[in-house]
Amino acid sequence: MKLSDIAAQYGDRFLEKYSQCLLPGHIKALQAIQHCRTSAAGMTLLECNSCGTRDQKPMSCGHRHCNRCQNTDTSEWLQRQRQKLLPVEYFMVTFTLPAQLRNLAWQHQRQVYDLLFRTAADTLKEFGSNSKKLDAGLGMTGVLHTHSRRLDYHPHIHFVVPGGGINTRRKEWRKLTGNYLFNGKNLAMVFRAKLLRALDEQGLLSPSLKTRLPKEWIVNCKRVGKGLPALEYLSRYLYRGVISDNNILASKRGKVTFSYLNSETGKKEKRTLPGEDFLWLVLKHVLPRRLRRSRDYGFLHSNAKKQLSLVQLVLNVMVKAVEPVIRPKFTCRRCGESMKNIAFSFLKPT
Repeated sequence: MKLSDIAAQYGDRFLEKYSQCLLPGHIKALQAIQHCRTSAAGMTLLECNSCGTRDQKPMSCGHRHCNRCQNTDTSEWLQRQRQKLLPVEYFMVTFTLPAQLRNLAWQHQRQVYDLLFRTAADTLKEFGSNSKKLDAGLGMTGVLHTHSRRLDYHPHIHFVVPGGGINTRRKEWRKLTGNYLFNGKNLAMVFRAKLLRALDEQGLLSPSLKTRLPKEWIVNCKRVGKGLPALEYLSRYLYRGVISDNNILASKRGKVTFSYLNSETGKKEKRTLPGEDFLWLVLKHVLPRRLRRSRDYGFLHSNAKKQLSLVQLVLNVMVKAVEPVIRPKFTCRRCGESMKNIAFSFLKPT
């Protein structure tokens, strides 16, 4: 099953049921997914480089929440992250928003997501500077996820952190020894205080909500090895929506069934719900326009290229040239040679 087929089949019922809580971004994403690789998305006119045969192909929508698009953007992001990898142990630190704040986050997505990034990153920076083992400024890459494996709304940020940092006073690289970065409970205490203070300063935290918040929050900090597998995991949901077509199993009698991996048991499970509710489950994770899902900090930030280069020099890192991402080519149905784009056409809106 394809998500585009589900969107076409249940789109009208979805709009009828959820029209009161939809933002323009949700409708735009739905239309893009429905039209992807159909004539409604536009056509490209191709000509064979060898025999001159012409052909037409429907275009992709290019929407960042379409699960059939953005392959190139994902590959290019991963290539850029590869350029920054260091020969040290890496850690994945996950900051999770408690359930009591999810409704607030949904109503004020841009503000809360930005604060979530800022306060989580500040927490890690503070621990890096205050750590007796490190006493250094960290570098980190954070990626926002808004979904659980069941696709429920569950905002959290994964940070991939190399085990080391820069001590600017001594002008030296400080490598972390051992397989332990920071204590998750201690991180959670500081993160909680920072985020609640930031929400309060923005006028987003009501007195009644404060009283319902748990005292203990969850921050998970674990060693992940050399970094690349963690980055590859994060790249899966960076640009291509929250579910692949392979996980959509069936659409029968007005209901859609999809599979997901249960993180506790490690086994695949199924979830079935009405088609319009399934679309809402997917589209509620559409991010506000221009909000960046991935952000770099410290010596991994784009403004710190000189610092990163010095660290790589100290650690004898041979940085390979970025290999250009090869885009798929169309082949001629007559002779099998490659074809070139010579024109594009788009349907006029009715």
